[in-house]
Amino acid sequence: MAQSLSKLRREDIVARLTELVGADRVVTDEQQLREASVDRFKKYTSVHGIYDGPFPSAIVNATSTEEVSRVLAFADENRINVVARTGRTGTEGGLETAVEDTIVLDGSGLNEIITVDTENMQVTAGCGVPLQVLEDTLRAQGYTTGHSPQSKPLAQLGGLVSTRSIGQFSTLYGAIEDMVVGLEAVFPDGTVSRIKNVPRRSAGPDIRHVVIGNEGALCYITEVTVKIFRYMPENNEFHGFLVDDMATGISVIREVVTGGFKPSVVRVYSPEDARQHFAHFYQGKCVVVFVAEGPKGIVRATSEEIERVVAQHPHEKVDPALVEEWFDHLNWGPDKIEAEKQTMREKGELGYTTEVSVDWSRTVALYDNVMARVREEFPAAEDLTMLGAHSSHSYQTGTNLYFVYDYRINCEPREEIEKYHKPLNAIIVEEALKLGGSMVHHHGVGKYRAPWAEQEHGSAYHMLTKLKAAFDPNGIMNRGTIFPLAD
Repeated sequence: MAQSLSKLRREDIVARLTELVGADRVVTDEQQLREASVDRFKKYTSVHGIYDGPFPSAIVNATSTEEVSRVLAFADENRINVVARTGRTGTEGGLETAVEDTIVLDGSGLNEIITVDTENMQVTAGCGVPLQVLEDTLRAQGYTTGHSPQSKPLAQLGGLVSTRSIGQFSTLYGAIEDMVVGLEAVFPDGTVSRIKNVPRRSAGPDIRHVVIGNEGALCYITEVTVKIFRYMPENNEFHGFLVDDMATGISVIREVVTGGFKPSVVRVYSPEDARQHFAHFYQGKCVVVFVAEGPKGIVRATSEEIERVVAQHPHEKVDPALVEEWFDHLNWGPDKIEAEKQTMREKGELGYTTEVSVDWSRTVALYDNVMARVREEFPAAEDLTMLGAHSSHSYQTGTNLYFVYDYRINCEPREEIEKYHKPLNAIIVEEALKLGGSMVHHHGVGKYRAPWAEQEHGSAYHMLTKLKAAFDPNGIMNRGTIFPLAD
């Protein structure tokens, strides 16, 4: 547990916050504070009602940039740790309150869609706008953000930008960093900075990227402007294929993507991972999935190229209707989360993921190395009920691998994370770094991949530490996230 840097008592923090934003904005209910001390990463302990702290002093439900500024300035002056949150869909411990008497600053109340500018193809919204609400609003007008992570029913805009989120249609539309046009952020001393909305500029380094992906460790994102695109679902074409191995699947998707074609969805599943998604047709093989979308002519040309590439490899075709049906049920919302919790409580079973990225030339080696090492070295291998992977986001230079592992829990709830998730996560991260890949593709560093942050960045790590020193000199922003806590 990290020690608080503040000399203020909890009751003094609460009293001052009440003066700053009003009693109706400050939550001190004990159960809510306990639940605010973790994110989904520690879900197995939390579903058993176990919260070991440290606990926050209060949750502040901000409703304006001005309130965020006042709270941060107060926290900075008094050396109080602050955790920024919106939709609470994090998985890597980024929302964990690693310091006693932290202020959890919730931006869900900044939930206004400010402008929908269809001439300039952009939308501006507060950090607390749910992505599902934003998408529903845009689609009613014939537009889309193109951003569709599985967390879409729950995620909010600020958190998506702060973690460098990615959506299921990324090969066509890009990741969140490709979509952000401009934004507003508040720094620890209360300074409000606005990065204006322009198509492009050559005015020094792209300062958007100081903010995008900062995970609340440098500043608090309050408003975001993102691109929008025309929404033409009537043109969508779905493709599915069975291939013999991951090497063939990776070869297929690489040729399509590097050939200049951009299907919105480009995926290949290992047999183990395919079993849980496509049990009714996977036949023990790898499954390759594509979706082509956009203007009709582009869709048709993309589909023809997919068919041409796949025809060069041994394969079996899957009924497109089965692929469409699968994709329509891929996102998870409150119902799926509750079902997952029930499975944990009743059966003691849990599933986790670790996503990394790597060059095309090393993708198959990374998959093979992880699968072999887990089977040979993981001490609780007999408890694994599934170990697999899929590639779901591809680029001109490489792809990601999303490793998935399910296990039966044969230990006390508090021991689960140490016995299962941490060693599995470590193997995957270490193997990715050995091959020159990245330890994290889109879930963010949080607190649980922070130990590898310096190895991830190598000689460039000093650039990150200089940013931290410059923008958060008193170290109040989400201690332990991105930048590991000192021993």
